[in-house]
Amino acid sequence: MVNALGVAVVGFGWMGRVHTRAYARLPHHYPRLPLRPELVTVAEEVPGRAEEAAAQYGFATATRDWREVAADPRVRAVSVTAPNFLHREIGVAMAEAGKHLWIEKPVGLSGADARAVADAVAAAGVQAAVGFNYRNAPAVESARELIASGGLGRITHARVRLLSDYAAHPDGALTWRYGRSRGGSGVLGDLASHGADLAYFLLGDVASLAADTAVFVPERSRPTGATAGHTLAAGGERGPVENEDYVSCLLRFASGARGVLEACRVSVGEQNNYGFEVHGTEGAVFWDFRRMNELRVSRGGSYQDQPVSTVYVGPGDGEFAAFQPGAANAMGYDDLKVVEAYRFLRSVAENKPYGATLADAVRAAGVLDAMAVSAGSRGWVDLPVS
Repeated sequence: MVNALGVAVVGFGWMGRVHTRAYARLPHHYPRLPLRPELVTVAEEVPGRAEEAAAQYGFATATRDWREVAADPRVRAVSVTAPNFLHREIGVAMAEAGKHLWIEKPVGLSGADARAVADAVAAAGVQAAVGFNYRNAPAVESARELIASGGLGRITHARVRLLSDYAAHPDGALTWRYGRSRGGSGVLGDLASHGADLAYFLLGDVASLAADTAVFVPERSRPTGATAGHTLAAGGERGPVENEDYVSCLLRFASGARGVLEACRVSVGEQNNYGFEVHGTEGAVFWDFRRMNELRVSRGGSYQDQPVSTVYVGPGDGEFAAFQPGAANAMGYDDLKVVEAYRFLRSVAENKPYGATLADAVRAAGVLDAMAVSAGSRGWVDLPVS
């Protein structure tokens, strides 16, 4: 028996569209899921955008006020894809209203924000999922299993990278993303949050770290109207960029492994260069998001001059079988959000968490907070280890 679940989306930029498409695709990829999402309402403060979304995607109603979503008895689950500075207020309100919550990272501007949402979810007894989508790639899940099984020997060191050019243009508009009060720590919350989650997902707790940050584009032009995505705004009034363009971080894991995490939003020539390399005493594994369905793996007893093979993921790796029938058939970015939606609704159906949770968001936010402290003090910072 399939039961309807009324869902809403709050914030309808690009990520709101991705969530909405993921809900719509669930019955195709997961026909046995006992919950069927129904698009009840969409909330977006930009005039006309919610109505446009309702007409295009089939939401029953549209509003400019997200508080109407919290009060709507038809809505049982909410996607929060609004700007980061609204995540805490909206997330807490939705949980207190008894709504299950699928919220995009970094769940606010700080560890305190993430903990506030987590506490509200726990008090309300609802389920919650967080948008750490890269861990949902079947290749990443396969790499995790390889590492955990000891297939690489004892892990010695790793590198996690998230390099992008989305903010590299000097005429990029001075949107909320570049202000401390609304955009938080800049690239730390935007890209490095994914890196912190991947590092934990693959290698466990970070015990201590030392970070350095920089702003490479110190001024931008203020936009004259509503923006979406990474809009250009040449010729407008200039204002300061208040948060980080770049972070590099040395990591010491509780296991004794060492790591490097690097993230940048102004890397000219880099388009979504996201990935990791993990080295052990007997092998290594490499993943590049731009070749999302492949792993490069080195295993054996040669040590020196040991070859590296390309492995294509297939059925049996993560959720690959829900999308493609055989290895080397490609999955894409939106598919990762369908996996995320599935695990969210499965959590609701079974009242048991699946996938990335608010505990993961709190942990990642703690790493980001420690990075900021370290960059300010120019020293090592210890973290709590579970």
